[in-house]
Amino acid sequence: MSERMNTTEIFDGIRFPGFMHTLESLKAACAFQFQDTDILLVTFPKSGTTWMQQVLSLIFCKGHLWPIHHLPNWARMPWIEQTSFSSLLPKLNSSWPRLLTSHLCAKVLAPALMKSKAKVVYMARNPKDAVVSFYHFHRIAGFLPDPGSFEDFVDEFLQGTGFFGSWFDHVKGWLGLQNDLNLLFVTYEELHQEPRRTIQKLCEFLGHSLRPEEEDVILEHCSFSFMSQSSMVNYSLVSKEIIDQSQGKFLRKGVVGDWREHFTPELDEKFKAVYQSKMGDSGLLLPWTMD
Repeated sequence: MSERMNTTEIFDGIRFPGFMHTLESLKAACAFQFQDTDILLVTFPKSGTTWMQQVLSLIFCKGHLWPIHHLPNWARMPWIEQTSFSSLLPKLNSSWPRLLTSHLCAKVLAPALMKSKAKVVYMARNPKDAVVSFYHFHRIAGFLPDPGSFEDFVDEFLQGTGFFGSWFDHVKGWLGLQNDLNLLFVTYEELHQEPRRTIQKLCEFLGHSLRPEEEDVILEHCSFSFMSQSSMVNYSLVSKEIIDQSQGKFLRKGVVGDWREHFTPELDEKFKAVYQSKMGDSGLLLPWTMD
């Protein structure tokens, strides 16, 4: 696979890292036959994907923590658009619903989803924090290009020309389907501020009841301190060629509002103006302010 480290796939006008995506794997995802019992986590990158994979795994493992300690999160909840999916899918735990993950936009993936009653958990994060996290990830991921200056990276993010496309289109596309899909919208911020309440909200949506002591086990094992130490979650199992954590940690801070450490006042004004022009009339109730 290393020969694909620096390749890019373009699918439906969006750039994907060729290291883990091929046109075949991307097309296969859009033709995937979802089962009614499937649970699909959808995110734009760096919006809390790894965290929610951990939470959903914990909800279904009912306190039996073997998978949490022995299976990496990408094996518990594989990405349907990645080349590894066809080998990981048959190995999923048959006593759970199939837990799946995707970064694809609604336009390409929703048609396949609408043929089933599969449940979608859509997780989003304040885009200012998401862009900071994505910038740092570009610096350590061998399969992504060097991000250049932070200002240039933010410009690319605002234009939607970077890898995985436009954050704005992604959020609007998926949240615009709330009446058409069995979809729950969760934010990074609410999981951070009210973890127990958010876990209860997820369980209600998934039709899965937990006792308070089971919630306690989840809270303990989805904490930043636990996840950052766990090789099943912190991506320390992958080679330095793929993610070089000597340059920075995959699980970096796990905080809300880190963008304030990175944005100049000028960059902030520019970001707010673009955000307002793209999201101002979306009619979506998003729980963050741009201040």
